[in-house]
Amino acid sequence: MLRKALIPIAVFIIVLVALTFGETVGAQMLRWLNHLTGLVIHNFADVWYAVEIFVHTHFTKIIIALVLTVPISVWLIRHQGEKLARGVSTRKMAIILAIFLGWLGAHRFYLGQIGWGIIYLIILWVFAPLVVIISLIDAIRYAFMSDDEFPAVQS
Repeated sequence: MLRKALIPIAVFIIVLVALTFGETVGAQMLRWLNHLTGLVIHNFADVWYAVEIFVHTHFTKIIIALVLTVPISVWLIRHQGEKLARGVSTRKMAIILAIFLGWLGAHRFYLGQIGWGIIYLIILWVFAPLVVIISLIDAIRYAFMSDDEFPAVQS
């Protein structure tokens, strides 16, 4: 009962924040990122340029990190293999995808809901803030669903 009462409250807060602060919060986050890193990001070309500069500046560190990654990964797979094999539940993965890639409909594609995934892409093309709100609502819905209720969402 409490979970069902929390869902509308959480949805209301997300929608209110999105409507009130959407563009302002995004602009403030980019200013904050600029202040912390010195990066000015206007489009993806700026991100590519920043990555290219990082690679040229820290090439040795990248090679060392790659060389260290191999033995650490092998050790983790050998010693933690059983835990890694269990994986993440479908519901948890859908929540993570809805939060981080929900604007692309990734959680819907992951659950096999191809039609809904395409609708998310269309909404993204028409009005991006709406699809972000909808995907966050989906994440909240999935989080408060029981495991028995969740399979019904997948079909």
